[in-house]
Amino acid sequence: MKNSKTVTVAGLLLASLLGGAAHADDMLGSYVARISDRDHQASDGYALDGAAQMVRQDRANWHKFHRRDSDDEGDAWFRTNDQRADLQRMLERPGAMSSSTKRAIVNGEPLIQVDVYENSVRVSILEN
Repeated sequence: MKNSKTVTVAGLLLASLLGGAAHADDMLGSYVARISDRDHQASDGYALDGAAQMVRQDRANWHKFHRRDSDDEGDAWFRTNDQRADLQRMLERPGAMSSSTKRAIVNGEPLIQVDVYENSVRVSILEN
């Protein structure tokens, strides 16, 4: 009897922890953007070399500079420079983008989808 209670309590704790972890990163929404040549360059003209920087620049071009590609959609999460810095940090984490997604962004002008969660982002290629 004592063992089954221990197992039940342990199971409940585990389920609670797993449920809390899943709940902690709920999806907030997503947006679509074309990472064009203008997103490959910083605001002051120097060439960017990383996919995370380019996705961040796309959001700066949308929100701050109003340099928008026809495929770009707006977002409610990356309006300020601090929010875009957070975006870049999340994009640099493992799992945010596959290596093939990073290559497509750095070497081309893909159409991407950015899924925004409370504590992370995930980028996928819609059209290369």
